[in-house]
Amino acid sequence: MKSLILCEKPSVAKEIARVLGCTQKHKSYIEGPKYVVTWALGHLIELATPEDYDNKYKTWNLEDLPIMPERMKLKIMKETSHQYRAVAQLCKRQDLGELIVATDAGREGELVARWIMEMAGWRKPFKRLWISSQTDKAIKDGFASLKPGRDYDHLYASAVCRAEADWIVGLNVTRALTCRYDAQLSAGRVQTPTLAMLMEREREINNFKSTPYWTVTADFSGVQAQWRDPKGNARIFDQQKADSILSQVSKSNAKLTKLTKVEKLEPHPLAYDLTELQRDANKKLGFSAKMTSNVLQRLYEQHKIVTYPRTDSRYITSDMVPTLKSRLESVAVGPYAELVRPLLRKPIQATKRVVDDSKVTDHHAIIPTEQYVNLNALSSEERKLYDLIARRFIALFYPAYKYEETSLTITASGESFYAKGRVQKDSGWKVVYGNTQDFDSDDEDDQGFDERSTLKQQLPELKEGSSFSIKSCLKTEQSTKPPGRYTEAALLSQMEKHNLGTPATRADIIEKLISSDTIERRINNLVPTGKGKQLIELVAAKLRSPELTAQWEQELERIAKGKGNHKQFIQSIREQTRELVNEVKESDIDYKPHNLTHSKCPECQNFLLERNGKRGKTLVCSSRTCDYRRAAEAPVVNKRCPQCRKKMELHTGKAGKYVQCRPCNVIEKLGEQSGKVKKHQQAKLIKQYSDNETLGSSLGDALKEAMKKFE
Repeated sequence: MKSLILCEKPSVAKEIARVLGCTQKHKSYIEGPKYVVTWALGHLIELATPEDYDNKYKTWNLEDLPIMPERMKLKIMKETSHQYRAVAQLCKRQDLGELIVATDAGREGELVARWIMEMAGWRKPFKRLWISSQTDKAIKDGFASLKPGRDYDHLYASAVCRAEADWIVGLNVTRALTCRYDAQLSAGRVQTPTLAMLMEREREINNFKSTPYWTVTADFSGVQAQWRDPKGNARIFDQQKADSILSQVSKSNAKLTKLTKVEKLEPHPLAYDLTELQRDANKKLGFSAKMTSNVLQRLYEQHKIVTYPRTDSRYITSDMVPTLKSRLESVAVGPYAELVRPLLRKPIQATKRVVDDSKVTDHHAIIPTEQYVNLNALSSEERKLYDLIARRFIALFYPAYKYEETSLTITASGESFYAKGRVQKDSGWKVVYGNTQDFDSDDEDDQGFDERSTLKQQLPELKEGSSFSIKSCLKTEQSTKPPGRYTEAALLSQMEKHNLGTPATRADIIEKLISSDTIERRINNLVPTGKGKQLIELVAAKLRSPELTAQWEQELERIAKGKGNHKQFIQSIREQTRELVNEVKESDIDYKPHNLTHSKCPECQNFLLERNGKRGKTLVCSSRTCDYRRAAEAPVVNKRCPQCRKKMELHTGKAGKYVQCRPCNVIEKLGEQSGKVKKHQQAKLIKQYSDNETLGSSLGDALKEAMKKFE
């Protein structure tokens, strides 16, 4: 009997088939002596839509909500139905005795396979291929140690709960908002609290009132020091106090009252998980979270040079330690060769900061594979992202960065000034980054004051009790600044902090908010739109709360580990959805589209909405029952409005071409020939035939009359 292998994508199926010696290629599968390898195209099965339960749901009515099927049904996705039919046909073959699930080793991958198995009626035994890289060795080792399929039933239950919860909450609240306010408004279990965090930051910025403050710095014989009060505060909010300090210190002598030298160690950063890599790629490379995911997937699947991307762990397991040397050898190419060479001269030391079985769940950190790396085969984006992963991996095996930090306190006229200096003792892991890497915190709430600049100065040899002359003393005026808007890196940090979504879904949530016109990118910042600002006020307060969604995510994790109850979870989701829908129904808040124009729809006379799209701005009818749309920037023709005499815009509707005056909303239908002959062409034709001596005057007059019809 042969085994049927179900992969998530054709590209993965082809690689597995090659490794297993399957050579007979068919349209929808590849067959070999022992295996038949087939594939999905992502999801082939989805949850049924409301109209699949009842035709009345094709029309969105507030009275029909909430929609709560007793048992959620599955349906075949129309776009990929041909591939499902092929897989289902293979499932009926009598010579296939077992199925091997080889979809992505994660929650969504498990759902892809199990729904196909359920819809196709697979009742024979099945096993699970669980691998963290796509190299030939990883595939062979994975098939040599297949896991029982039932070991992942809890993961499947968690995936089903996630899908059903998103359907129940998202569909019902979205329909409720859309029907209640007659506008395309969407909400969701994760996207709404994410939007709420952006809105909260926007409120903080708008409500912020800048306050002036002063700092006092002095040059004590080449040592730059800054005034601070006994509590360590450097800001002075009283100008007279700042002037007084400046006046006193400028006329006095100074003395070094305290000097401390401390040797410090800064260990290497942890290996990457997906969220941390997305943050770094956004800060250092300007990549969006979605772009990072896409590029990373190619490095994993196509080039096979990094391990499984959608992980939330930053550690590796102890059984991987023997592979570390070969992984370093694979990385030792191009600019990394001289960094890896000294590591390979001695046994590889993996500390607890690198290896920790207790902190690895489904997948370990993102690290290079043992596959040879051809840097020339990578695109520019792939090369940049791989550089982050490779250097972070190499740094794991370098010693800590060592430095001596000198702190000193200088007293003048009873006022204390502080300075710091740093002397490098051992560059350690920072040599991997050329000693330039600065690992700052993700705190975006800096109020415009930075103390780190004092760390970079070179201090002379000093002794406690030494006296100083004051070369200069300077007062600087600054003002407090509002918290910065979220970058994608900062938003990802907040989503992780509040347990919103998973590493695999956070990028998609951000893109969904952008595509629904609730937030927009401004350079590298994410800013709520007018629609987003109103939407967050219309949604029930409970759904806006990150805490509620975090509780749901934690329960999904408990279910995946076999500790939670999936039935109780779904029942809780249903009850809370009823509350959310009822709040929308009972709301008395008005919604005013932020992008409403003064132009009217030529078909139903409702005002048009202006929307941003991939091909520029588009005007669409504000009525949900009208499908009218056109480009926002219509061409202007020489036809003038009979009321204001301004040039009119040319449009094309269902009945043909027409011109419209935007200010007056005057619309005139054009004939088939209207607008096709321009004035200079008319003049040229009239001149050509009027000057022709062979033509009579009557013919010339007739031509002139004919030309007038085109005007």
